[in-house]
Amino acid sequence: MFLSAFAVAAIGVRRLMPQLDRNDRWYIALIWLALCGLGADWCGLHFMVGAFLAGAVLDHEWFGDTELATLRRYVLLLLMPVFFLSTGLRTSWEMGGAMVLLAATVLLIAAVGGKLLGIRLAGRVLGWTPHDCTIIGWLLQTKALIMIIFANVLLDRQVISAEAFTALLLMAVASTMLTIPRVRPLLAATKKDSAPT
Repeated sequence: MFLSAFAVAAIGVRRLMPQLDRNDRWYIALIWLALCGLGADWCGLHFMVGAFLAGAVLDHEWFGDTELATLRRYVLLLLMPVFFLSTGLRTSWEMGGAMVLLAATVLLIAAVGGKLLGIRLAGRVLGWTPHDCTIIGWLLQTKALIMIIFANVLLDRQVISAEAFTALLLMAVASTMLTIPRVRPLLAATKKDSAPT
């Protein structure tokens, strides 16, 4: 029911937004975000799912790059610490012990290996070099925030246990933290190879 109503409403919002003044678009976007979040929650989904879908149908050109950068900075400064604090409070470090760490390790290997293998296969079709495939595959590992959001959704809806939530959280953070140490030398090698001799 929610997805059907959302599809119709999204078409209306996408037609309405370009006709509005840029300042008015911000108010409509906030109302749209709240309605989608409430609607998703009321229909049995999670409010974060509704908020995610609400943002997915909006174009950044409607709001301006400078204004979006300012909003992003304030969101990161004011709201992200609260989100991570609440996530940390829900994490059960004592539950499962070694099994949670083992599950996180298995998930990490599956997540990293799956992305690297998938990009390597796609790279063959697209004609990318193995070096470029490796860089792109590692850059796709930076998923901590979105993974934590979806893990929270699954925990709220009791799809996963507290132990599984903790394992997913550890996997998301570890895969994101591995990205820079792996990508930096690969990019340095690319620059060295492309430098004129």
